[in-house]
Amino acid sequence: MRDAAHLLNPAAPEFDEVGDCSLDHLVSELITGLGEDVEREGLLKTPHRVERSLRFLTSGYGITVEEVVNNALFAAEGSEMVIVKDIEFYSLCEHHMLPFFGRAHIAYIPNKKILGLSKFARVLDVFARRMQVQERMTSQVADALESVLEPEGIAVITEASHLCMMMRGVEKQGSSTRTSAMRGVFKSNAVTRQEFLESLR
Repeated sequence: MRDAAHLLNPAAPEFDEVGDCSLDHLVSELITGLGEDVEREGLLKTPHRVERSLRFLTSGYGITVEEVVNNALFAAEGSEMVIVKDIEFYSLCEHHMLPFFGRAHIAYIPNKKILGLSKFARVLDVFARRMQVQERMTSQVADALESVLEPEGIAVITEASHLCMMMRGVEKQGSSTRTSAMRGVFKSNAVTRQEFLESLR
């Protein structure tokens, strides 16, 4: 398994060189099946590039939440709401393997523990870098953070554009999808939930 730095950082110097290329022959067959000549100059390295790209875009399968959190938990000095907004993510729709992308907003009410802020983006990437549906990804992030933090409550909202709707099918360019997962006081307390939602406006 690749180390965590490569899985989460495509700019790592060795990234383009790591991983076996056991998928490149399948990509070659796909290109040929689509009617192209995989031997022409512009496509000679495409199977290898596609293989590397797919391995990176699905690198969430090769790393755990525990590895990315890496003990970045600290004692909470209060119990006020913490909100991390506008975390970019990119994922692959499991139905068509086309990208969907957008932003996630995460809030929690601490209960003895807080998490280093950068780790919220890392945890999101663990689940975004898989073949996904947005609804499941949102719930997985909420469940993972609830397990790590054991907070009074956790809330995750994701907003995304799906190329499977924009490039094919209904071809609606302006559409977006919002999903949410509420746990603890965010689910049981309307005032707490509304405070979070108001912060996103």
